[in-house]
Amino acid sequence: MAAVWRQASPSTMASRRVPKMTSKEGTSQCQEKHAVLLSPVGKLEISGCETGVHEIKLPRLSVLPNGTEAAMRCELSGSVTSMPEPLQQCAAWLNAYFCEPSRTEQLPLPPFHHPMLQQDSFTKEVLWTLLREVKFGEAISYQQLAERAGNSRAARAVGGAMRSNPIPIIIPCHRVICSSGQIGNYGGGNVMKEWLLSHEKLQKEKLAD
Repeated sequence: MAAVWRQASPSTMASRRVPKMTSKEGTSQCQEKHAVLLSPVGKLEISGCETGVHEIKLPRLSVLPNGTEAAMRCELSGSVTSMPEPLQQCAAWLNAYFCEPSRTEQLPLPPFHHPMLQQDSFTKEVLWTLLREVKFGEAISYQQLAERAGNSRAARAVGGAMRSNPIPIIIPCHRVICSSGQIGNYGGGNVMKEWLLSHEKLQKEKLAD
C-alpha cells in the first residue's frame, strides 16, 4: 500500500499535554496491573501501576486489516473500575486514537513509569522529542529526529531508540521513516506500521474535508 506522509517541520510544532515522568523512588512497591484493549489491529496489552504506564505490547500483524476486519471500535477486556487511573487514561487515549482521532489532543496523556523514560540518556531525549514534536498524520526521518534530539550524527542510535520504545502508538515511533521515504522497520512489524501510517493519513484527510 503506497502512501505519502507529510514531513514534520519545526513550524508545525505545538504544545501538547506531555505526561508526567515519574521518579524511580518507590519502584520496589510498584504493583503492576494489566489490561487488554481489543482494537482494530488486535489485542493491545497494557501494563502499569498507580504511578504510571509501564508498557504497551503490540500484536504482530501478518496481513493488513480490511474495512470489515478493522471496524473502528475498541473494547476493554475486564473491569475499568479495577484498573489504576494511568491504565484507564491510556485505554481512553488509545480508543480515541483509533475511533475519534480529533479527541487525542484534548485528552490527557497518561503518566509513564518505565526506567527508560526516567534515566537521562539519548534514548530518552529522542523519545520525548518525538512525543512532543511529531503530530498525528506527520512523519519524520531518523536523521531529522536525530538532529532535533541534539545529535545529527546519531541516526542509527535513533533507530535503536525506536526499537526500545516501551509505549508505542502513544510515543509514535511508527511515524519515524527512512530518508528515502520507505517506512523502515517497526517493533510491531512492518504491516502494523503501514496500517498505522495509513490510518493517520486517511483520518487527517477526513478531518480536513
